[in-house]
Amino acid sequence: MTSNELLKKVRKIEIKSRGLSQNIFAGEYHSAFKGRGMMFSEVREYQYGDDVRDIDWNVTARHNRPYVKVYEEERELTVMLLVDMSASGIFGAVGEEKREMIAEIAATLAFSATQNNDKIGAIFFTDRVEKFIPPAKGKKQILLIIRELLDFTPSNPSTNIAEALKHFTNAQKKRCTAFLISDFIDGNDYRQPLQIARNKHDLMAIQVYDKRDSKMPDIGLIRFADLETGTTKWVDTSSKSTRQAYDKWWYERQQVMSETLRSSRVDSVSVATDEDYVKQLMALFKNRGR
Repeated sequence: MTSNELLKKVRKIEIKSRGLSQNIFAGEYHSAFKGRGMMFSEVREYQYGDDVRDIDWNVTARHNRPYVKVYEEERELTVMLLVDMSASGIFGAVGEEKREMIAEIAATLAFSATQNNDKIGAIFFTDRVEKFIPPAKGKKQILLIIRELLDFTPSNPSTNIAEALKHFTNAQKKRCTAFLISDFIDGNDYRQPLQIARNKHDLMAIQVYDKRDSKMPDIGLIRFADLETGTTKWVDTSSKSTRQAYDKWWYERQQVMSETLRSSRVDSVSVATDEDYVKQLMALFKNRGR
């Protein structure tokens, strides 16, 4: 991609995602995430109706009467984008490429964070962390993230979500809001690092997939290529049993992903590349704002 082509793509995504964040997401983003970050302010004497879980037992013991901790809303949040840059993101048989939609979603979330005066950072990963962009404020930071999303060339093609989550948990000491954006085509077990990250941070998952990922078409004998391993295989797609076996594999894989996210208390949404991701993100935000 030439510099002019890159600038045009950056500008196109900037205009679209900034407009979405200003006109659609602003209120939902604020209600969904503002106020979830709380910081300790002071202690005061217990009053009838206070939550007993807020009692500061050390201060209570010193004064021989109950005191509670008082918290105030953090005015500044940190938002981290964990973005899957593996080779499977290049695929796009129905609609746009997965990676293009991932870039648009990430940019929209970044602009929403900036409008809320939040810091925004990113982790690009494959089967390892490829790039870490520390959280910062401002349009310059957003444009940096968008440029990297569009032009970054990862060194590895495969996926390991667990490695990205481990790096995120270790690198981000302060509680933050995080979005894990991936097609979740990953044969590794990421349940434990997902739970650890969710316990420490406010973590959400966004799956971007192509409908051809989910269903094998009946188009005769074709050669399939695994973008992440490089292996190829001839498959007779006219075989009903072959198509049914593929459909079963996809369904079971989706079930494992959904159960893993649900049991880890990670709110999630799935978006196909030919669908309007605006509706899906709005639903995610509204559910969290309740």
